[in-house]
Order: sequence, then C-alpha cells, then structure tokens
Amino acid sequence: MSKTFLSIGECMVEVAPAANPTGGTDRHQVGFAGDTFNTAWYAARLLGADWKVSYFTGVGTDQISSQFLEFCRTSGVDTSHIYKSAEATLGLYMVHLKDGERSFSYWRGKSAAKAMMDEPALLKTAVETTDVIYLSGITVAILHQQGRENLLSVLTAAKQAGKQIIFDPNLRPKLWQSVQEMVATVKQFASVATVALPSFDDERDHFGDVDLAATGERYRGYGCLEVVVKNGADEILAFDNASGFIEFHPTPVQRPTDTTAAGDSFNAGYISARLGGSTVREALALGSAVASEVVCGRGALVDLSLDMVGMVHAPDNTNSEG
Repeated sequence: MSKTFLSIGECMVEVAPAANPTGGTDRHQVGFAGDTFNTAWYAARLLGADWKVSYFTGVGTDQISSQFLEFCRTSGVDTSHIYKSAEATLGLYMVHLKDGERSFSYWRGKSAAKAMMDEPALLKTAVETTDVIYLSGITVAILHQQGRENLLSVLTAAKQAGKQIIFDPNLRPKLWQSVQEMVATVKQFASVATVALPSFDDERDHFGDVDLAATGERYRGYGCLEVVVKNGADEILAFDNASGFIEFHPTPVQRPTDTTAAGDSFNAGYISARLGGSTVREALALGSAVASEVVCGRGALVDLSLDMVGMVHAPDNTNSEG
C-alpha cells in the first residue's frame, strides 16, 4: 500500500530570469513555484514509487489556475485536495538576481491560497488520509486568523493520532502584522510538529539565538523530536533522539547561479531520505547535494540528475559523526 506525503501551502506564478544566449538576464521565463510546492515537486522526484505526493492549496477557476493543476499532474503531484475559489486566482512573484543572490517582488492580493482553510472539512479529509504532513511559516502567515485556527486544530488532532508533521518556520516578517505575531504563531505551530527545519539566520534575527545549538534546543523545547538547523552554505546542525547532535559540513558550491529554492530543495532531499530509511547524516548529505545542484540552475524548479535521484537510499561515508 502506498504512503502519502501532503504538502500544504501557496504556489504562485513565478517570473524568473532566463538564460540569455547573448549574455545578461533581460529575458524571463514563467513557471509555478512557492516554498512548500517546491518541496513537494522535488519530493515527487526523490521519493520511491511507494509514496504519493499531494499538494493542498487554493486556486481559482481561471486559465492560469487550470494550467497550474495540469502542471501538477504532469509533475507527479496529486491535486485531489485543493480549495477552489471563483473569486480568486494564483499570486505572482518576480525574481531579481544579483551575483547569484535573489530578491523578490510579490503580487498576492487575489491569491486563493489565503482562503484555503475556509473549508476545514476539505483540509481534515486531506490530513486524515495522509501519512506525513509538511508546511511552512509562509503557509501560516498568509492565512487570516480563523484559517490559522482551523489549520492548527487539524494538525493538533493529526499529531495526537501519531502522524508525522514537518515544519519549516521560513520566517518572513513582511507577511505578518508584527514580528511579535510571527514569533508567537511560529511557536504555536512548532509545538504540533514532530520535525522542524529552521534556518539559523532567520532564527538568530528574530529569536535572538546565539548559535545553531541554541536554535536546535529551542525547537526541541517546543516538542520537536528531530531538528535540522540550516545555515546557508555553512555548517548544519541536526538533532534526533537516536543520535543526539550531529554536525555536517556541505561541500561548497563555487559559483551558484540562483539560490531560489535552495532551502526548499534541501528540505525535499532530507525528508525523502529520512522517509526512505536513511540516517540523519545520510539525509543531510542528500539534502545538501540536491540544494547544490538546484542553485546551479535558474528558477525554483530545476531538473535533477539521475544520480541525484539514486542517492535517496545510498549511504554517505564522507562525514563522520560530530
């Protein structure tokens, strides 16, 4: 019997710089992307045939929404549990690049995903029929208060039922009314997660963590059984009850092209490896390898090499336990 990985969040229309044969980045390509969708898209490529990857979001009934649903289907992402609104559509964002680093402009005023929790029974069915649930701080940030309460209630019941809940805090202050609201809400949702995937620079800036260990200990204090503290291209610190704290040093990428979805693709690699039975260190190696390949392409969704897909169950011997 197949198992299901359900990712919950917002996917947007992405306008990103495209390769230009004459040099420069004045050409753009249009696609679909969003933090939790990126992770689902990569997970659909990395998880084995015994896993179904589903996406829960909100879409419109217009042409671009239909194109997105078709893109999901051709990408191997199940669309059985999607909220549809006749009054909204997909949000849009544009990627701006400079020396491999990116910044964004957003247009999400009519985003249907902001109302995706307005039918809690739809979410409840999706969660009850899945094995692993994934969401981010952006998932929560775009919702109105009742939507957040609906989501938190369903996730609380899911955790009590023994389901695995994976949470990337992905702190984005501009999406919140205040930093205080963001911090308080992230704590709430971390408390119903079993696995947390925070990024150290965000956590340091908004929670005052002095080092990676402080971030790891804080999420353990919220009740997370497994924590991976991402740190860009630098040392990663992970914790699980079986191994304790583990240090991992990713192989540096010499010339990244576009860091869009670096963290999202890392998450997909790490999660896929862990669900496939890999150790934490093996999963860190795969997550880092996937992210390294992704940042050498353009846009959020980059086709992975066959060797990368084959690494899901391949043990890593390049790093010793730290």
